[in-house]
Amino acid sequence: MADRTRTVVLIGAGRMGKLIAEALPASGFELLGTYDVTSATELDVAAPAAELAIDFSNKASLPHTLAYARRTGAALLSGTTGFSDEELARIRALGTRVPVVWSANYSLGVAVLRRLAAEAAKALPSFDVEIVETHHNQKVDAPSGTAKLLLAAVDPSGEARVTYGREGMVGVRPEHEIGMHSLRGGSVSGTHELHFFGTDEELCLTHRATSRQIFVSGAIAAARRLLMRPAGYYSFDELMLG
Repeated sequence: MADRTRTVVLIGAGRMGKLIAEALPASGFELLGTYDVTSATELDVAAPAAELAIDFSNKASLPHTLAYARRTGAALLSGTTGFSDEELARIRALGTRVPVVWSANYSLGVAVLRRLAAEAAKALPSFDVEIVETHHNQKVDAPSGTAKLLLAAVDPSGEARVTYGREGMVGVRPEHEIGMHSLRGGSVSGTHELHFFGTDEELCLTHRATSRQIFVSGAIAAARRLLMRPAGYYSFDELMLG
């Protein structure tokens, strides 16, 4: 990307949105406006045209975010979670018009974890897999978007039976089951663990986020690369790891 200031609108005034807003000026971006779920309708017609829209808001803002990108031709970087499959399909479809990246997690370490998880699942097909994610007590969706990304990494075909927690007389663990568990408490920024259980051995892959700054840095780095790309739908891994 050329060494010039790029314009951006920010959708999301929560904790991530505020951190990104603070980091943008020093990263070569001019913030033209900030919107949240209560003011998202302004994106339809009134918000100024920018080169990039960064979305860390609420899924309810999606129609307005998409309308803004279509109206202005802005590239879209989204980190909002909780989308349905249909909503994610709408985000991917926007890639026919503008550069788009969506990720539930903009940590470079998590991107590497996903690759390691996929390799481990291929190498250990007979092992039992459990995914455990832990977040702060203010997080509203479960399991986390990152946990879903890890699930897709270990089960790309979507054929495995996924069990969300266990209670009571659940019986013997069936083959090809993946356990998904969500813990909530305190101010934990995010911890994700993948357990691969074999006979007499266990492999555990873990990523711990100690602050949200890693997601801010990753999102801004991805934004720079996204602005160099033609229209298309990109993953964070594609942009950062090639």
